[in-house]
Amino acid sequence: MKTILYSIILLTLTLFTGTKVNAQQVQDSKHNYVVLTKKVPQLQPILITAEKLKEEDGSNFGKFEIIICGKNIGDITDPAKMEKFITKAENLGVKLVACGFSMNKFKVDKKDVPGKMEIVENGILYNFQLQKKGYISLSL
Repeated sequence: MKTILYSIILLTLTLFTGTKVNAQQVQDSKHNYVVLTKKVPQLQPILITAEKLKEEDGSNFGKFEIIICGKNIGDITDPAKMEKFITKAENLGVKLVACGFSMNKFKVDKKDVPGKMEIVENGILYNFQLQKKGYISLSL
């Protein structure tokens, strides 16, 4: 009798544990990416990479974010430099993010940042926070 009871408990635990693992595998099937860059011209190859990963990943492609920080942060305020990148990022569903810490340090006014870009307080911290959420990260 005890053997049957133990078998039922073991079977029940096995079934519920297996369900939890399957749910995690479904949830983790999206591939999310974040790239931290210091130079606006690097947006071109980064966006090409996002496009290729989107093709490769298919339905598993999740989010793709590009964080711009460093001493050249002022370049994001130049429409001639940014317009084509903003358009391409928007078409790909890529989020462009400006580092507020860099903007403050190098005296870039928030009102000069293109409206399509998000500003975060600290780009490096934001990058680590995304990594903790499982994002694949690259810094250039």
